[in-house]
Amino acid sequence: MSLPGHDQSTYRLRMEWGPTGATAVPADYAVVVDVLSFTTTLSVAVDRGIEVFPFRWRDSRAAEHAVRHGATLAVGRFEALSRGDARHVSLSPASLSEVEGVQRLVLPSPNGSTIAFALADSGAQVLGACLRNAGAVTRWLAPKVADGASVVVVPAGERWYDDTLRPAVEDLWGAGAVLAGLVGEHGDVASPEARMAVAAWQGATLPGDLLGCASGLELAEVGFVADVEIAAQHDVSEVVPVLVGESFRDSADLEPPGARLRGL
Repeated sequence: MSLPGHDQSTYRLRMEWGPTGATAVPADYAVVVDVLSFTTTLSVAVDRGIEVFPFRWRDSRAAEHAVRHGATLAVGRFEALSRGDARHVSLSPASLSEVEGVQRLVLPSPNGSTIAFALADSGAQVLGACLRNAGAVTRWLAPKVADGASVVVVPAGERWYDDTLRPAVEDLWGAGAVLAGLVGEHGDVASPEARMAVAAWQGATLPGDLLGCASGLELAEVGFVADVEIAAQHDVSEVVPVLVGESFRDSADLEPPGARLRGL
């Protein structure tokens, strides 16, 4: 249970970190941001027409979950590297950009996927956002916010070696990229936390800052610089991954026939 003020309920545009923050700050719409790399990989997968099932990290039931849904189970990028098979489907967005024949994918991750999975029954409509599709997510949310809906954007963060949350600047940038357009129109209902994320995004320089931040350096130094470069692409995707039941699908596939033409 949140302490008074911690749920940011006096504002309709909210921002809070990690799995605990995601549950402490409820809203009509919850946008999970994990730039390196769950939501970036999610955007690449959905761009390619792949239905994505989020799942908890290192849960022994993931393989059973994949079988139940007729899906491929992705592995961690370092696990794929240790197998010496760069083609193995993994959390690496570069691996998803080249994979063929995959229609459904169970995609565990320690941060973004775990948060999305935990939010599935929260009552919020869960979205996945990154730098690649930030503008598309903003445009999808804008009419909902104009109609009075509340939004919490959740930068997933990373984990320290003792499993505590490490706020990751790339996720703060991603959160700010989503919130920027909304705050610009509805700044009077944006929490200080949300406005802070926007300020951080406005101060970022891509791709250099993403390649130079702690998470980017970590991946680049072990051979995953392509993942960082893909994650640094801004507004190159129009997909809006929406969690429906147990899987993410593109919002465009959920619209009634003719909705786009009618502007709905």
